[in-house]
Amino acid sequence: MLTFSETAQWLAERDNFIILMHRRPDGDAVGCAAALSQGLREAGKTACVLYNPEITARYSVFVEEYWAPEDYAYQHVITIDTASYDLFPKNGQPFVDAVSLCIDHHPSNSMYAEYTCLDGSSASCGEIIYEILMSMSGAVSASTAAKLYVALSTDTGCFEFGNTTADTLRIAALLIEAGAQHRDLNRMLFRTRTRSRIAIEGMIYSGLEFHFSGAVAISTITRKMMEEAGASEDDVDDIASIPGSIEGVLAGITIRELTSTEDCKISVRTSPTVNAHALCARFGGGGHPMAAGCAMQETVAAIKTSMLAVMDEFLP
Repeated sequence: MLTFSETAQWLAERDNFIILMHRRPDGDAVGCAAALSQGLREAGKTACVLYNPEITARYSVFVEEYWAPEDYAYQHVITIDTASYDLFPKNGQPFVDAVSLCIDHHPSNSMYAEYTCLDGSSASCGEIIYEILMSMSGAVSASTAAKLYVALSTDTGCFEFGNTTADTLRIAALLIEAGAQHRDLNRMLFRTRTRSRIAIEGMIYSGLEFHFSGAVAISTITRKMMEEAGASEDDVDDIASIPGSIEGVLAGITIRELTSTEDCKISVRTSPTVNAHALCARFGGGGHPMAAGCAMQETVAAIKTSMLAVMDEFLP
């Protein structure tokens, strides 16, 4: 296991990096990959990001300038915010046995890389990338700061989620001082909704189910709902926070039929009294104590039955 400073030294001694993000990359993964690429380039290194076919238009603007060309001759493979091989994108499978360094903040990391820099106490992987780049260069540029702000803010729900720490807020302030345009980024990421997003939210609210005397709320998003709302993947970003935000709910579960596969994606958001990671691990997933997920090739009805059958083991 490498410390932040040891990881910075590891990077300083090497060159020609290719950076991988996990499937359906979120703002933390995208912001980290782009920021690390930018920071390494500013340090005189060559660094690119492997194109991720599941990235949405919402986040692609932050990373598209770093996509690796097809003939890119990389020497070292780095994964970002990716806890296990199961989370590799389809085009990342050839890299499974070649990962030199993994930088992550998930306690469930399977330690698959040759070297790992892991801090499970960080609210976002962006905090770790910030510390590494500061160890390397002593500063971050405005461009890098903006990308790291995307990472921190999206993984903390604009600093509203329970995973936000004093360190998170301190780093966010330093990124703003370094030039991150937080007003514009906050408006883009958190205060602008499409009509399709409003439509899908309305369907979710009207279809909410409550169990265990209101301690568990379940929302479902079917392919039919997505089609009727005219919604895209961008429109359901962070939509899993809805059921968990309801008064009295200790565990909010969102079950979504994916449009690209036959799988259903399950996202769990909980209060500190319910371990979301342990619950999702029961079904082959994982994550953080209050935010975790898994995937199942089952019907929505079957998934509800399976999860409700074990919920009493996790509720206080």
